[in-house]
Amino acid sequence: MATNLAIDDSLIQEAVRIGHHKTKKAAVTIALSEYIQRRKQQEILSLFGRIEYDASFDYKKQRQHPPELLHYSYMNQSH
Repeated sequence: MATNLAIDDSLIQEAVRIGHHKTKKAAVTIALSEYIQRRKQQEILSLFGRIEYDASFDYKKQRQHPPELLHYSYMNQSH
């Protein structure tokens, strides 16, 4: 979708230069992607200390699978 925006050209030029982008479009696309990623990270960080968890949960226990079960589950996956 074509979009026309009035963006400060000096900001675009600096983004192109710093990011080593070949085009303004590439610089804007990467900048928007990074902006979105950063905002999502901030949302996750805002949950810190708000989520209840079970202190007795042993996450390492779930990593321990007998080798025969791993082989069995791999062999029975539909590809």
